[in-house]
Amino acid sequence: MKTFVKILFVIFVVWMLVGACFLYVEHEKAQVVMGLGVFFFSFIFMPFFIYHRYRAGKYKKYIIDGKTFFGKMNQDSK
Repeated sequence: MKTFVKILFVIFVVWMLVGACFLYVEHEKAQVVMGLGVFFFSFIFMPFFIYHRYRAGKYKKYIIDGKTFFGKMNQDSK
């Protein structure tokens, strides 16, 4: 899965660079290429990336609960 996400990211970066080059030379399909790149990023790459990051429960360290939040506040005030 990690390799797949990396491959998708490389495809996205290359796609956006090609779109930027098309915009620079004022190609007639430049807007379409950039639009499809944004579509690819938001609806294909991001869901795979989010699933890859959150499938192992790594999101739990970013959740603020009462014990950890108030415990760190009390430690900082000392």
